[in-house]
Amino acid sequence: MKEFSYTIQDPVGIHARPAGQLVKVAKGFESTATLICGDKTGDMKKPIQIMSMGVKQGDTVTVKVEGPDEEAAAAAIEENLTSNF
Repeated sequence: MKEFSYTIQDPVGIHARPAGQLVKVAKGFESTATLICGDKTGDMKKPIQIMSMGVKQGDTVTVKVEGPDEEAAAAAIEENLTSNF
């Protein structure tokens, strides 16, 4: 299992369009990816779950990736977060 944390910098947090980008990246891999923020968790392959978490600027999220391609998946998701959020 790969795990990393990131603090959201985007002033509007994770809303529809960025959530869609994260889902697109996560769906490109076989591994499961979970987004955690406080006591909320969401499957990163399901946009509604990600958007309903209400992640705002300044929130620190943890991403857990588990599966056969977890190294590549975690790297791609982390790159997307740091580039877009």
